[in-house]
Amino acid sequence: AATLPITGLSEASARPANFIGLHFFSPVDKMPLVEIICGENTSDETLALAYDFVQQIQKTPIVVNDSRGFFTSRVFGTFTSEGIAMLGEGIAAASIENAANLSGFPVGPLAVTDEVSLSLVSKVRNQTIKDLAAEGKTYNRHPSDSVVDQLLEMDRPGKAAGAGFYVYPSDGKKHLWEGLAQNFFKASEQIPLQDIKDRLLFVQAIETVRCMDEKVLTSVRDANIGSIFGIGYPAWTGGVLQFINQYGLRDFVARAQALANDYGERFTPPASLVQAAENDTLYKD
Repeated sequence: AATLPITGLSEASARPANFIGLHFFSPVDKMPLVEIICGENTSDETLALAYDFVQQIQKTPIVVNDSRGFFTSRVFGTFTSEGIAMLGEGIAAASIENAANLSGFPVGPLAVTDEVSLSLVSKVRNQTIKDLAAEGKTYNRHPSDSVVDQLLEMDRPGKAAGAGFYVYPSDGKKHLWEGLAQNFFKASEQIPLQDIKDRLLFVQAIETVRCMDEKVLTSVRDANIGSIFGIGYPAWTGGVLQFINQYGLRDFVARAQALANDYGERFTPPASLVQAAENDTLYKD
């Protein structure tokens, strides 16, 4: 086996060509994907050795360029945030979780946030605010932020604490916390099931297009494989960019614009996607 010439963080500035990241997914023994993260100066040799290493340990590699959240965490965050935002709008928690299941996601956005923990979600947000401020940028609050803060104020940080969006009885199966209905549900704010499903599917697809635009991703293959094997995007779609292809680019843009009008500008299709639709250009390598 080849020896990886990979430096530690303290040596990254001295040997930037040898610096690379390997992002495993939990649980590591079951999740097949490894996200290989290249720095600005990572050499082709270092990338090739890292790629070979990932294959030697019988994992599936994808390659991305370094940025906040890489590809998988960044896009997956839009899934969880959208589910939480819908809860904050007053949509029934069970409708959100069931729509995710019916769409083909292995776990609903509320359940998986409990697994990650709302405390971690809050810490990541706070660090992002600090990092953006250091760059002279402003953090744009997401509609989910206030819901996360409210749950934390109620001392419901997630599964590890035994209390989050779900209840975790010692003698039974987990179930949605009854307090969600009392604190968030609004009968007048229920929306069609298809809208819930589309919001969860489209928000990730649109964010992936942004990742392509920003060169975080440079391969359609890596986007599709990474979305299925890393973040649980429904396999029937063929992957997050193939979902756009099979939906039809013009139809996807029209639906995204409708979602943006109804639910927020985060669904606005990027200019590159609008252009691709006008040119009938599919996402392919």
